[in-house]
Amino acid sequence: MTTLNPQQKSAITITDQPLLVLAGAGSGKTRVITEKIAHLIGKGVPAKQIAAITFTNKAAREMKNRVKKLLDKKQSKGLRVSTFHSLGLDILRKEHKTLGYKANLTLFDEHDKRVLLRNLISHDIKNGDPEEVDHYAWQISQWKNNFITPEQALGLTDTPKTIGELYKTFNQHLAAYNAIDFDDLILLPVLLFQQHPVILEKWQNKTRYILVDEYQDTNSTQYELIKLLAGKLGRITIVGDDDQSIYSWRGAQPENLVALQKDFDRLKVIKLEQNYRSSGRILKSANQLIANNPHVFDKKLWSKLSFGDPIRVLSQQNEVEEALQVVSEIIHHKFKTGSQYQDYAILYRSNHQSRVFEKALRENNIPYFISGSTSFFSYSEIKDILAYLRLFINHDDDAAFLRIINTPRREIGPTTLEKLATYANQRQISLFSACFEMGLSQHLKERPIRRLTNFCEWVVDTSDRMERGDSFGVINEFIETIDYKTWLQDNSKNEQSAERKLKNVYDLINWLEKIAEGDEDGEKSISETIAKILLLDILDRNQDEEAGENVSLMTLHAAKGLEFPHVFLIGFEEDIIPHKNSVENEAIEEERRLAYVGITRAQKTLTLSYCSHRSRYGEIISCEPSRFLDELPEEDLEWANAPQKPEVQKERGKAHLAQLKNMLS
Repeated sequence: MTTLNPQQKSAITITDQPLLVLAGAGSGKTRVITEKIAHLIGKGVPAKQIAAITFTNKAAREMKNRVKKLLDKKQSKGLRVSTFHSLGLDILRKEHKTLGYKANLTLFDEHDKRVLLRNLISHDIKNGDPEEVDHYAWQISQWKNNFITPEQALGLTDTPKTIGELYKTFNQHLAAYNAIDFDDLILLPVLLFQQHPVILEKWQNKTRYILVDEYQDTNSTQYELIKLLAGKLGRITIVGDDDQSIYSWRGAQPENLVALQKDFDRLKVIKLEQNYRSSGRILKSANQLIANNPHVFDKKLWSKLSFGDPIRVLSQQNEVEEALQVVSEIIHHKFKTGSQYQDYAILYRSNHQSRVFEKALRENNIPYFISGSTSFFSYSEIKDILAYLRLFINHDDDAAFLRIINTPRREIGPTTLEKLATYANQRQISLFSACFEMGLSQHLKERPIRRLTNFCEWVVDTSDRMERGDSFGVINEFIETIDYKTWLQDNSKNEQSAERKLKNVYDLINWLEKIAEGDEDGEKSISETIAKILLLDILDRNQDEEAGENVSLMTLHAAKGLEFPHVFLIGFEEDIIPHKNSVENEAIEEERRLAYVGITRAQKTLTLSYCSHRSRYGEIISCEPSRFLDELPEEDLEWANAPQKPEVQKERGKAHLAQLKNMLS
């Protein structure tokens, strides 16, 4: 620990009382957490009694990798480094019986959730609006994250009764399917611990030391989960930064940092204010900007690094000129300094802002990488076909069954499925097996039973033919049989979208075929091939993609936690940042935090740009510079669009000539 500063050392060595570490941007918070894990194990604490919890799989993996460098494999055996939701899922898998669930819980993703809500609106909820499904899903999520039960929701006067009824019916169907949604992963463990003290004590003994990263992003249920696990001993280390809380739209409550003082009377607070990332001038600007927000905990970032270059401000007539100038700046700066493309990042408030920059970068032959682009395996059509394939190789896969039983529609409504699920739960069998049982006739009429058995018999026949013959011929045939092309056409915005989705389906099949043929030990069976695909952690693999030697393009939200030598923060205008919705809803403080996050991504240089006019919905509108520009220190801003000196013009000409030669070569 000889290279740590005094505050970092204190945060690591305080182990037997509640600790809040206010970690400013670039202050080495991840190192504090990993060093503390090593310190605890060095003191004799078994690794299996330590839990480090964060928000993303990527952050958890980074933490694990850092711990591996500090400890050998034997020392770290049993250590939990996971997300909140992974911890919740682990608790539910081990304690499912107490909550009245069967083993092998089905987890509904956002698509599954919305499909069920649409079906319920069509069949059970008379006043529901199919166009409002996204809003209904959001509201149900908010209720779950704030401990509001369906019964309580129905009693609220400020929300339409329809949504409360939908919430209640939705939960009933989840229970019948032996399923949970993403929010239940935290809510249900909290309810379990509140209602069963013995089980809570068991988990408290398993997790004697808890370290939580990015605490400002927690919601009510996540905070309650941590509070319960910490218990009276309160051996928790909370690491967070209220100035980087930018996720209120998904339930984050930065006030949870303040609540710690009330809930843990022995709480110790340590501030990490030394920044190891940015120049002094960038930090000065960030500090002055964020000082306009109210604070319970005051802190001020500082650095031993050089004061650095002025913050440049670009202004252009429109977004096309803005993109051209930013790209020109990158070309010139790279030529002058010998930097790499990966040193540059273009940050923006909303995804649509990237398009004009992509065009300008392509036209100048500059490689770029867009962070957070959609994974191939997250497309609904890919999930549909994989669900069919999963059911073909495993008839007991309830999640797959539920996804495709009405895709395309087979006139099997949610009431039928709820009754089927209730019967399957009573018999402790899968939904598929339940369709063939004589006892089902006591719960369902002849017509829905006939539809279910017809579907299941077709699944059995198709899976048999896949195993015995031309597997990929059968796969192509089943896509024709269910008329999936027409389903896509009926559920796509236009013909082009339907064609793109169908192409994705056949791209998937071609890829599966290549995997089956490309095995060193001979051709794989279809079940082995599909199993291999399903074992791949596709979404995590997508998150792990790195920019490489490319200019990075990403939203300000996606940039949190990252750093770049040279940052361009574009669209620095009113109604963009701060966003128009935030201005109207008086949520300026979070927008200021978002700008603060963008500024503190920069290590060496920072450039802000804005336009006087923009094209929006086919009209040209006038724009005003962001109010946040006025909150930055004027003496540290350099307005870059002043007339250039002849020598600067000459240097820029050389840079563009070099870039042109590179393109031609």
